[in-house]
Amino acid sequence: MSDDDGQISVYDEVEIEDMTFDEDMQIYHYPCPCGDRFQIALADLQDRETDIAVCPSCSLMIRVIYEVEDLWREKEEEPEPEPEKAQAEQAAAAQVPVAA
Repeated sequence: MSDDDGQISVYDEVEIEDMTFDEDMQIYHYPCPCGDRFQIALADLQDRETDIAVCPSCSLMIRVIYEVEDLWREKEEEPEPEPEKAQAEQAAAAQVPVAA
């Protein structure tokens, strides 16, 4: 990850599990001592572009400790029913006797 060359002074290091994820904005955030919140975009973490979350109200920054596989993922849709089972149900429904 970038920023490991010692030029950036961070306030703290925070585990990703301790941060809150906002699904609508696609950002992780964490409370800042100034009263605002540190924030970092999910895309930046996925791309390993940066691991530094910044507070928009003050100059503090934190380093986010994470593994890519620990990041939020969109929930997958329910799997479709098996085609064989669906065909069997349709065939059973088609064999219902009809009164003459």
